Amino acid sequence: MPLTPAIAAWPAQPLRDRVVIVTGGAQGVGRGIAQAVLGAGGRVMIADLDADAGRACLKEWALPERAAFQRADVASERSVQALVKATLKRFGRIDGLVNNAGIASAHGTPLAEMTLAEWQRRLSSLHGAFLCSKHALPALRAQAADKAGGSVINIASTRAWQSEPDSEAYAAAKGGLVAFTHALAISSGPQVRVNSISPGWITTDAWQAPARRRTPKLSRRDHAQHAVGRVGQPEDIGALAVFLLSDLSGFITGQDHIVDGGMSRTMIYAE
Repeated sequence: MPLTPAIAAWPAQPLRDRVVIVTGGAQGVGRGIAQAVLGAGGRVMIADLDADAGRACLKEWALPERAAFQRADVASERSVQALVKATLKRFGRIDGLVNNAGIASAHGTPLAEMTLAEWQRRLSSLHGAFLCSKHALPALRAQAADKAGGSVINIASTRAWQSEPDSEAYAAAKGGLVAFTHALAISSGPQVRVNSISPGWITTDAWQAPARRRTPKLSRRDHAQHAVGRVGQPEDIGALAVFLLSDLSGFITGQDHIVDGGMSRTMIYAE
């Protein structure tokens, strides 16, 4: 009998052959997640309103057997249904769903001046998470024979927990995603796990469509506001997404994971 227990090797590609839908996956944080999924051995269907950005991803990645693009509006139920159908037709299964699409800017119109139409538009990420989860869940549940089953990730924000002026709609959307996450985790378990990621300051200038890429203009002070000494990158979110989509996180569900380099834990006093 060995003196020590057998040591299980960690999978080199924890998402090998798994199929993940990433909404808003052609640019910014969504692109970082999509690239991380591919790097972990997975297959990805990127869904985005920007068809040019989506096609640029496929051209740059040059992985036609593992990456596909579907133009989709997550605020449209018909469009979401078409996305799920296209993914199943292309890859035959759905193992993961990342609800990332939505309005990126937290700053909006002051509440007293905001119209109901703008309020509803700014809650599009919450509506999209509902529609995509609703229509992808049957396929995700079908993977329950796997060790961890299906996995859903909702991309929220640290704005769910702290705010600046005139960001009520954005905060409501992101806070709603956090609450939606734990509610859906209870409803869809044990076949499907559901978690959320709340990014902090993530610079996405270099992660846009080719024509809009810029070198980030960040100061020493910008980086110094973070306990890790730098502003975040989309791959930082992608790394956690891979973990939450894989069997490695099989005992984690219903949780929000803040990824902000320690910024929200830093006490700041007015000078």
